[in-house]
Amino acid sequence: MPRTDDPFPDHDPAAPAPGSFRDPLSRVYLTEGRVFRGLSAEALADFEALAASSFYAEALERGDIVGTELVADAPATLRDWAAVLRHEPIAVVTHPYEWSFEMLRDAARLQLDLSRRALAEGLLTKDSSSYNIQFTGTKPVFIDVGSFERLRKNEPWIGYRQFCELFLNPLYIQALCDVPFQPLLRGSINGISPVAAAGLIGRRGWLQKGVLTHVRLHARAERKYADADRVRDVRGELKRAGFGPGLIEAQLRNLLKAVDALEWKAQSSTWSEYTDRSHYSAEDLAAKDAFVARAVESVPAHDVVLDLGANDGRFSRTALVAGARYVVAVDGDDVVVDRLYRDLRREGEQRILPLVVDLSDPSPSLGWRSHERASFVDRIRPDLTLCLAVVHHLALTNNAPLDEVVGFLADFGAPLVVEFPHRDDPMASRLLARKRDGLFDSYDVANWEKALTERFRVLNQIVLPSGTRTLYRCDPQ
Repeated sequence: MPRTDDPFPDHDPAAPAPGSFRDPLSRVYLTEGRVFRGLSAEALADFEALAASSFYAEALERGDIVGTELVADAPATLRDWAAVLRHEPIAVVTHPYEWSFEMLRDAARLQLDLSRRALAEGLLTKDSSSYNIQFTGTKPVFIDVGSFERLRKNEPWIGYRQFCELFLNPLYIQALCDVPFQPLLRGSINGISPVAAAGLIGRRGWLQKGVLTHVRLHARAERKYADADRVRDVRGELKRAGFGPGLIEAQLRNLLKAVDALEWKAQSSTWSEYTDRSHYSAEDLAAKDAFVARAVESVPAHDVVLDLGANDGRFSRTALVAGARYVVAVDGDDVVVDRLYRDLRREGEQRILPLVVDLSDPSPSLGWRSHERASFVDRIRPDLTLCLAVVHHLALTNNAPLDEVVGFLADFGAPLVVEFPHRDDPMASRLLARKRDGLFDSYDVANWEKALTERFRVLNQIVLPSGTRTLYRCDPQ
């Protein structure tokens, strides 16, 4: 079953989820294996207006908004709320700093589309956080139903700044500067400020749609009123000026044009051409496919398969064919992941979720009290982990001892298929040639198997026909 429990083991399930405290009108609870949202009286009135709109029913039908229903049988711990909603769980929770460029762009489009459709029926989103969106495969899904509220007369869209910081500015920086946004978003859950974005973009993108308005002028205003002695009530000024629905619609439409005009032109990277797999013989690839398929078939519950170092998703697809219901395809190369996402989106394949994660430095716990956003390892609880063509990079490129590599794989608490390239494997040999003699003598099959068997029980293993790599199928101890 998809994971719906709180990823923080010391968190009281009767208390709100750590990441839901920022909305004072509603809170999310992960309890009894289900996802609930408590609503205050004001939030309930907003939800009733939302539920009565035609756009909401259509968005639910399209899957643009997470499945939601009012419930009368909420757990006793939630009965102090005016009402309680139950949401369909998301199979795997991800964060924007694990998305590729095109994933963030699709999420931005969904945020703007839902805001415009809501506006047409007298509603609007009161914030615009990219954390309000999750992915089911290549399908972005809006999960913060409590974000919709009834339109307030003459008030501006208060989600504008947040949209720029968490959607538009990261996209601009990657498209115009070829600087990955993932480390920047991981550095601050508040996103990239207009001043920071303007500094990074510099003189680039003068003619890019929206840069002048949404970055440069936005940054100028931020600098002007940064001084505490020059506080400016922008929201009040706009309200007094009569910032009505027509202006909000124009603003949302302008933002959508800016997002649509962006393109990240990077086409190659260190691993983007790895798909030819010229260092593998056809026999080796066929043996790997068969081994992975048998491993998937042998796991009683194979709802979620985690494919570490997925590259073009070849073995993620193998897992699907063998019966996996959902595959999380992880790679540290954002060009590779972006290409895989676009391929899957074009195919309409929603059973594979591609993510940008550096396995030598996976996403940590972030935010308020380091609990607001759970770490990657805490959020992913697969039924089977695939780790193919990865160990030598962790051990030789990133200098991780073999027992530490095994410990990392054990952290997922799942059966494992892992590939170990021998010292004479062409890829391993190339990496070893860069090392000082004697420092990595411990990198060999015997030491690997010693470390592996301390944390896993090996059920089956084969040497690939080339004779330079061994595959292992294991259960955790």
